[in-house]
Amino acid sequence: MTVPTPRVAVLIAATALALAGALLLAHLANASSAPASTGTARLAALAEDVTAADGHRYDTRDHTGRTMDAAQIEQTPDGTYLAVYHTLLDDGRFHAAVATSTDLRHWHRRHDFGPGTHQASLAADGRGGYVLAYEKDPKNHIAVRAYADETALLDGRASRAFDAPRTLSRCAEGTPSITDVRGNTIELTGHYRADCDTDRQLHATLTGFRDWHATPDRRLDRALQTWGNGGNLGDRAPVELDGRRMLLVEGQRWRGDFESWRTYAYDPVSGRADRLAISTHGGSRAFANPSATLVTDPQGRPSLLVSLFIPAEGAAPGESGQLVYWHKL
Repeated sequence: MTVPTPRVAVLIAATALALAGALLLAHLANASSAPASTGTARLAALAEDVTAADGHRYDTRDHTGRTMDAAQIEQTPDGTYLAVYHTLLDDGRFHAAVATSTDLRHWHRRHDFGPGTHQASLAADGRGGYVLAYEKDPKNHIAVRAYADETALLDGRASRAFDAPRTLSRCAEGTPSITDVRGNTIELTGHYRADCDTDRQLHATLTGFRDWHATPDRRLDRALQTWGNGGNLGDRAPVELDGRRMLLVEGQRWRGDFESWRTYAYDPVSGRADRLAISTHGGSRAFANPSATLVTDPQGRPSLLVSLFIPAEGAAPGESGQLVYWHKL
């Protein structure tokens, strides 16, 4: 083997570095220009154009004027809509709450879960009751509560409670999203503060309200980082559309820059994330805390309901806060 001279070695190294940079740029370009998967394309067609929605409300608030930040919405068997959300109050703490509605525009708050609760997620347990998860501070961690029925939920009377230990980060674990409830087993996703610096994705299982097991979800991290997201990778929520299970998930390009939050549709089968080109009436640019669910809309039509938080830093006039909108299927 011929050993190159120092000058030639430098040229070889520079060429290799340039080639690596070109390959990275090509990879990022392909991620944004390649056709979306069938599932994410269908989700994008329904979720991207707020101006064509069958109904919408910007700056969603409950009947007392509290903002309904990071709202996640479910529908009860009798058609009532339930929303869990949080608000930063005058005590300097976030308060999670649950509210009800019959038209998706006007909400009546029913219970406040107390100071230091936020980023709430709600799911039916398949037995007439509900499971609620939220991030709880201080020492930010995931808390899970069970409610025997809708009345117990609206009254805040939990029948079981579990506060998860932090096992992936000594600083913070939170933004839970309940993905499945099967008997005594609850599947959740969330984030952990990797190296006490930047939020990354996790998957967790809670069994019997006793046994907790959490692992990093590096596959989802990689899918979002492909788009250049070097900041926090945060809230996400599952949605099943046309028999395909997908996630809506938020990614932040630069940590600390709220204007750089974007929303992605993630296909767990392919491991691919596609950025949603969301179009609002005023042209807002930043979107966070996404969730979506299938509902019967106030006119009785099967619809996809989407809920997004628009940070003030990337909002058009009159559009900051919680956006709720729906498209008939």
